[in-house]
Amino acid sequence: MTISAGARPTQSSSVPVTERRFLVPFVLITSLFFLWAFGVNLNDILIPHLKKAFGLSDFQSSFIQVAFFGGYFLAAFPAGRLMEKIGYKKGILTGLFLCAIGAILFLPASSSRIYGFFLFALFVMACGQSFLEVAANPYVTILGPAASADRRLNFAQSFNATGAVLSGVLGRTSILTGVEYAPAQLAAMSTAQLEAYRTAEISTVKGPYLLIAGIFILVAVFFQLTHLPEVHDASPEAEHPASSNGMGSVLSHSHLVKGVLAQFFYVGAQVGVASFVIRYAQFSVPGTPEKTAAIYLLLHQIGFMAGRFIGSAVMKRIAAPRLLSLFAAASLVCATVALLATGLISVWAVVLIGFFHSIMFPTIFALSIKHLGPLTKRGSSLLVMAIIGGGVFPPIMGRISDASSIQTAFVVPLLCYLFILYFGLSGYKPAASLAMGSASAETEGTLA
Repeated sequence: MTISAGARPTQSSSVPVTERRFLVPFVLITSLFFLWAFGVNLNDILIPHLKKAFGLSDFQSSFIQVAFFGGYFLAAFPAGRLMEKIGYKKGILTGLFLCAIGAILFLPASSSRIYGFFLFALFVMACGQSFLEVAANPYVTILGPAASADRRLNFAQSFNATGAVLSGVLGRTSILTGVEYAPAQLAAMSTAQLEAYRTAEISTVKGPYLLIAGIFILVAVFFQLTHLPEVHDASPEAEHPASSNGMGSVLSHSHLVKGVLAQFFYVGAQVGVASFVIRYAQFSVPGTPEKTAAIYLLLHQIGFMAGRFIGSAVMKRIAAPRLLSLFAAASLVCATVALLATGLISVWAVVLIGFFHSIMFPTIFALSIKHLGPLTKRGSSLLVMAIIGGGVFPPIMGRISDASSIQTAFVVPLLCYLFILYFGLSGYKPAASLAMGSASAETEGTLA
């Protein structure tokens, strides 16, 4: 059957988020948004935990994000190309399988006590999550009226934020031990005592990641047993597949290119800030225990979750680009406070950034893939590849922190928000010919 949204309504508040016929696929896909939050957000707990367990610098601990988002980057485009051949469902099952393998690898990594093994496990897990993101984000935008695509993706991403909060609770209670020693105390330990301490710290990751692996496998079983309709583009462009061959035609969409850059800067800022919330709290308020500092990370993630649900509701009244601009400007203000202020005020500014990060990823994504027609999967792949920003900016912040301070490192996300603000103000606009050409037949497709 054919989905035809017709002309875009002038008031999106009257358009439903989805339709009854798409409800089951929408619920299943939304569950993926919830699930992959654990893989992404537990990294914010792993960074200070493994830093302590292995005696790493801020720069070395940031390689957790390099390995993870490097997997996203390398797997994204192959995932998009593969799904053009095998479809969304098989692509999702492939991603769930890889995620489960990556999580299971945490067990031998813990036993070997090799930092590089942890990085490899994270890399494999991230490759699987890249498949899930490439499939789920564009799929959600199609499961309903075109006019509510932005709201639909923000609503689905709200459950990703819920998973982020729960992962913070899981990490704080199951991974962080609260046992901390000063450098002088570590130096005074015997070799056997030091090894016992580090072994105990490293082993705490086994239970949580084994649980996560089991959940990935269970969800894969549900997907295998459920009929998930495939979406096939039926736009006029689809009748001329030659026009969609190669990367050149994808990159000819200037709004997509700007969206990829905006996503690169956003993910870099979001991951960079979250990676060092605990570190920043302990710097700004000296003597703060790691479990207390982790509460600020949890509050940061709760703000992120609240912003997703609130932002999804507010988009009924405020256009997505305008709301993105407002949130980018607010993030810019908070980053400035974090960079210049001291004490609890600066910590709360960092916590508040989580709220304003909330709508950025799904809104940038939805705005960037509009009007792409048969190139949507490839455009989606490029936007997921842009997640490599999460592997680029945390090491830069870590290097600045080692050379100066973690507070100084917050100049990095501040600069990122400037480009996101530009994208929300004008960079999201497609070429005039594209916008006019799609006004009469926006987002048509067939379900098989």
